[in-house]
Amino acid sequence: MLPITHIIDHRDIRHLIAALAILMGFGCTSDEPAAVIPGTIVYTIEKVELPERDGSPPATTSDVPHQQIDVDPVPEVNDELFRRVFSVPGIESQPSVVAGWDGIWLSEQLEIMVQEAIIGEREFGHIHHDGSLHIFLEPNRAIEAIKTGWAVAHPYAVERRDGWDGFVMLYTPQSIDELNVTFQLIIDSFNYVTGQGLQATDYYD
Repeated sequence: MLPITHIIDHRDIRHLIAALAILMGFGCTSDEPAAVIPGTIVYTIEKVELPERDGSPPATTSDVPHQQIDVDPVPEVNDELFRRVFSVPGIESQPSVVAGWDGIWLSEQLEIMVQEAIIGEREFGHIHHDGSLHIFLEPNRAIEAIKTGWAVAHPYAVERRDGWDGFVMLYTPQSIDELNVTFQLIIDSFNYVTGQGLQATDYYD
């Protein structure tokens, strides 16, 4: 019998392993480590429960360009958002491939494990001038973020267009407590796309 790597491309295997690791991490309730396939690297991602967001969600447009309506960023919170995001190893600030936003890009040193979660080139999200942002989340995590009031599905995700599942807008954080949740979701996205296992709290000031 031929080795499985002769039948299935090795990139597909790593993609599958990353997806399984994410699912196991999200569903893990035990302190015991998940089983690891010999000869592979599996990142266990601890699920952080999302609190319910206070107040009504901001209004957004229902079409593209998908924008938040009448929300201004709080300067010190917005500054901390940018500081945290672009202090994460492997994340780079580059012009977005969409309009003139601040793109959240993966460095060349990181392997992209979920190619479908890339907007273009190496961009997996971007921050708008009002402090809201678009980003890819693991689809079940996206549903959770929407249900708890932290996100809204992008119109392309609502239309179920191919390649847009899990693409959401995260609302502008108005306080450090809100930023903590927003940033947790950004780290969730990073871990999902790269197969890493970073902890959001490691990047608090």
